[in-house]
Amino acid sequence: MTATPTRTEQGTFRAQREHVAHLHSYLTRYELVTWTSGNVSERVPGEDLFVIKGSGVEYDQLTWEGITVCDLDGNAVDGVRAPSSDTAAHAYVYRNMPEVNGQVHTHSTYAAAWAARHEEIPCVLTAMADEFGGPIPVGPFALIGDDSIGQGIVATLQGHRSPAVLMKNHGVFTIGPSAKAAVKAAVMTEDVARTVHLSRQLGEPKPIAQADIDSLYARYQNVYGQR
Repeated sequence: MTATPTRTEQGTFRAQREHVAHLHSYLTRYELVTWTSGNVSERVPGEDLFVIKGSGVEYDQLTWEGITVCDLDGNAVDGVRAPSSDTAAHAYVYRNMPEVNGQVHTHSTYAAAWAARHEEIPCVLTAMADEFGGPIPVGPFALIGDDSIGQGIVATLQGHRSPAVLMKNHGVFTIGPSAKAAVKAAVMTEDVARTVHLSRQLGEPKPIAQADIDSLYARYQNVYGQR
């Protein structure tokens, strides 16, 4: 269903909308987006709702009022901004992957270049093994505006270790247990896409053995950082 704005502002979930608005600053800080492209969304805890960036809202003007509250069918239920053109895709993911609480979409340069080639990013760096648990997969080509992209994301990432998918001829979509985790995955996707591209200019990157990938992934996911 095509999302339509309510053109009213009740101010619901303001704190979460402020948080998601702030997370968009990471997209510009790490140069993952240009102009008004890209978006961050997050599921509202305990509700069949999520919040997402308004369509075409400029990043330097983004406040909580630029974040729209939507239901899981993609309908806007609070906010004066029409939600992102990717809203139906985000809604489909939330409906079909209950473990996902945050999503990000970018057209970051190096990762989008891999997507344009319909080529997965091979797992040739320990940072990839840590974060993605293997290669970053490629999802199908899908047009923007309905839930086709969401269907491709779910079909590719359901049961996959990677929190990121390169949608053919499009760009990066990431998922996570929170919006910030999805943002981190988007940042890391562009970082490894750039490094692996540069490596290929020197020769063919050497793969990491699957057993070592498994060990690195388990350590990073369960031991690394503050617990």
